[in-house]
Amino acid sequence: MIGIYGGTFDPVHYGHLRTAFEVKESVLLDEVWLVPCRQPPHRSAPEITAEDRLSLLRAAVHDGGDFRIDTRELEREGPSYMFDTLSAIRTQIGARPLCLILGMDAFLELPGWYRWRELLDLAHIIVMQRPALDGQCSAELLAIVGERAAAEPEALRHCPAGLLFFQPVTQLDISGTRIRRLLKEGKSPRYLLPDDVLDIILAEGFYRSS
Repeated sequence: MIGIYGGTFDPVHYGHLRTAFEVKESVLLDEVWLVPCRQPPHRSAPEITAEDRLSLLRAAVHDGGDFRIDTRELEREGPSYMFDTLSAIRTQIGARPLCLILGMDAFLELPGWYRWRELLDLAHIIVMQRPALDGQCSAELLAIVGERAAAEPEALRHCPAGLLFFQPVTQLDISGTRIRRLLKEGKSPRYLLPDDVLDIILAEGFYRSS
């Protein structure tokens, strides 16, 4: 069973790595693929290039360990739509169970995504942190939760796609926005992200105030 965790990783930090690791262990995923996007369709462009963000991600993780880095979105022109990414991965892996890992904010915004309803034809969706959904999401998203939510992660293993599972994770108050702001202010974000990542950021002058 493969987990897909996408994002800009601008820059990668422990909020990404710890939560993805907890999902891997709790749901018993065989692999987690980190998928950095080139051009996010739902937010402003990243502050550094795709190639630089990839170099930071490679400094943070090592293929063959807890995570694998998948670069297909960086190699594709245009907006990085998750539908296109999951379609390509589904063709690659056949009927093996596939899980898209989302944070709560991304899940609540799902109805604004390109061909969002079809994502569940391609993968299960694991949402990090069980929500109190009332009043937070649209009626159409609540309906999908009612129809597709699985009570136990084992259910995800029995079909290739189509289920939702809510997995509590440690909530780390770390964000790329905060890290970038600290760097612009001349302050250190040490201990919010791996030392190897911070060393490259400082050496290359990424995110410095102009």
